[in-house]
Amino acid sequence: MSTDKAAAARTLDELRAAVSAVEAGAATPEQAAHQPSRRIPPPDPQTKDADADPYAVARAVVLRLLTGSPKSRSELEKALRRKDCPDDVAAEVLDRFEEVGLVDDAAYAQAFVRSKQAGRGLARRALSHELRKKGVDDELAQAVLDEVDPQDERARAHELVAKKLRSMHGLDRTVQTRRLAGMLARKGYGSDVTRVVVAEALDAQPEHQRD
Repeated sequence: MSTDKAAAARTLDELRAAVSAVEAGAATPEQAAHQPSRRIPPPDPQTKDADADPYAVARAVVLRLLTGSPKSRSELEKALRRKDCPDDVAAEVLDRFEEVGLVDDAAYAQAFVRSKQAGRGLARRALSHELRKKGVDDELAQAVLDEVDPQDERARAHELVAKKLRSMHGLDRTVQTRRLAGMLARKGYGSDVTRVVVAEALDAQPEHQRD
């Protein structure tokens, strides 16, 4: 088994174990030592249809969503509300998922920022907007964004400009500048970074160098 496949298998095993803990209402020994015990009531044995139990329904909804992709607590709350889950049930179920580590807005925000930086090259301003849309607390989002290295962000801007320039050969410098600046602005880069990065990239182009 390759290293990547082994890691994926371990991750899946860990998820299954955590899911089992959620469904059983039990915390791991480490969590029990640091967190208050709060057991989610199991389905009422008098209930004929277990799926009709609000706690069982809420757990099933959250587990299904989390197996698809990471979610913020706010996104899960909205999903439960759409399923007509009572607010108090949703809060207790999500509290329990936080206790076992399956709902963690800080970890979610960090992973989201890394993903969007690498995949789309988003800068902090755009990332802040995206995290707010996901329902991540502004203070938490700012703490995560404060960890972004400005030099890494500027390097990513250079990469984006270099990639875009490959399809702009022969255009007037003014046109290139406008299009590159617009592209970086849409990705959340500030005017100061944009101006310097675009100028440096264009100055390095043979077509714009003086004889």
